[in-house]
Amino acid sequence: MDNNDILRRLRFILNLSDDAMIDTYAKGGAPVTRAEVSDWLKKEQDVDFKEVVDVNLATFLNGVIVNYRGKKDGVTPEAEMVLDNNTILRKLKIAFNFKSDELIYIWKKADVEISETELSAFFRKKTHAKYKYLNDQYLRKFLKGFQIQRKTQREKEEKRNSYKK
Repeated sequence: MDNNDILRRLRFILNLSDDAMIDTYAKGGAPVTRAEVSDWLKKEQDVDFKEVVDVNLATFLNGVIVNYRGKKDGVTPEAEMVLDNNTILRKLKIAFNFKSDELIYIWKKADVEISETELSAFFRKKTHAKYKYLNDQYLRKFLKGFQIQRKTQREKEEKRNSYKK
């Protein structure tokens, strides 16, 4: 998966407006303009398309962490220069405080069976003998399951709110 696709999917999943995207980047430690966000969200065929480099996506993910969890020790996390799928999953896990069973449930929503052992291998250090690289298909399915889960949550909230009226 390319970074632009991940950014587009996360924007959709989290239901973020342009202003919310700009705010998220600012919380991640690197303010961006509306034009930059717009160019990153365009499809590859568009003439104004700009590629999201790893540090840009890492900054956005750090902003998501700050937005949902707050700053750790009051310090904005440093954006990684090189980002891989395992790091993206780790940042999403931190941002939304996912536990192992919740991650497994999200993959299950996207019709992927994953064991606790396999899941823990994704979060090990690269030098560990049992480390497993998270391939694009697994990340894509995770984002799909996350989208389904968030949509279900929104529908429940809307239903609850309609009863209150």
